[in-house]
Amino acid sequence: QVQLVESGGGSVQAGGSLRLSCAASNWDYSCMGWFRQAPGKEREGVGVIHTRSGNVAATDSVKGRFTISQDNARKNTVYLQMNSLTPEDTAMYYCAAGLSRAGLNCYIDSSKYAYWGQGTQVTVSS
Repeated sequence: QVQLVESGGGSVQAGGSLRLSCAASNWDYSCMGWFRQAPGKEREGVGVIHTRSGNVAATDSVKGRFTISQDNARKNTVYLQMNSLTPEDTAMYYCAAGLSRAGLNCYIDSSKYAYWGQGTQVTVSS
């Protein structure tokens, strides 16, 4: 059975950092990434990575603050390093995985991802 297991969420003050991890089992995905959903808002993409090429894409609001990367030894493990967190980053963060439809790149589009983790909560206080 396909599984995505996230870890690393928690509570932090504004300006702080957190690192999320996601390990995928029982499948070899070309695209893995992170999405988030705040209360009362739609799910939005944060960042994605093509596990073969290493190409990444991130939404504008997190560029320069968040970094998505993968474990070099275990391609099905990805990380989201979040720095300079603000209260606006408070959300449930979900790991997602799927097959690329864009060659060696991945879309930041939740409809392109078939598999999802349970989510990990990130809360940033001011």
